[in-house]
Amino acid sequence: MRAAHSASVLRPAGVVAAANRDILLNALAVMIVVAVPTIIAAIIVAWWFRAGNAKATRNEGFVYSGRVELVVWSIPLLVILFLGGIIWIGSHRLDPSRPVQASPGIRPLTVEVVSLDWRWLFIYPEQGIATVNRLVVPVGRPLRFRLTSASVMNAFFVPRLGSMIYAMNGMATELNLLAAKPGRYAGMSAHYSGEGFSDMRFITHAVPQRAFDLWAEQVARSATPSLGAGNYAILRRQSRDRGEYVFRSAQPGLFDAIVAQRLAPAGGPPAVRSATDAEEK
Repeated sequence: MRAAHSASVLRPAGVVAAANRDILLNALAVMIVVAVPTIIAAIIVAWWFRAGNAKATRNEGFVYSGRVELVVWSIPLLVILFLGGIIWIGSHRLDPSRPVQASPGIRPLTVEVVSLDWRWLFIYPEQGIATVNRLVVPVGRPLRFRLTSASVMNAFFVPRLGSMIYAMNGMATELNLLAAKPGRYAGMSAHYSGEGFSDMRFITHAVPQRAFDLWAEQVARSATPSLGAGNYAILRRQSRDRGEYVFRSAQPGLFDAIVAQRLAPAGGPPAVRSATDAEEK
């Protein structure tokens, strides 16, 4: 994947991704503080108590020392407390359903995401449009994603914007993110969902608000099809087509109909038996 579409979690482009990176680096720092001195101490002890060192004294009758036990058990206990505190605070601060704070007066943009076999459908209810395998979002505006699956369980992940979250058939999950700077960021499926799983990739285009409004207006005025129950039935068929498509309008309530299964779910990936299984049958 080209650098422009880098999926590195160490190069955050959003506030949630930056907080995730901080948790990772803080946890790493805590472990290094313990691991490095331990490795150095192990090397020094092995060198000092080598067979050829006549200065090293050994207490062959040593059985127990309360001080040694205190040191040996207090270090891992402190590590657990530090790591537990970092994770506990981070997990509450980065709760996927918790809205991202932004400048006063800026309303979140809602994007409804449907995981298909094997592509992504993005519905913009406020703008009344929809796209396939193309996610366009405004920079600096909170993003509220509502996610579901038309088939098997999947996972939505844009590493440089923030946390991963599962999309499941018959229910809706929520994820709040914010793109801090313009760019094109790789998005992917992070959960195996059949033979086309590796093709479930898309590019997230983070653009200024004005550019986003212009793009949405152009899509709405385009000669592209409308997305309703009929076209959705076509989309839910299994396909490894990675092409990007837009729909000039989207049927209101389509996402909720998918979640409530008023629109029949897809059949899911076919069961594939190995040659060995077939022979056993």
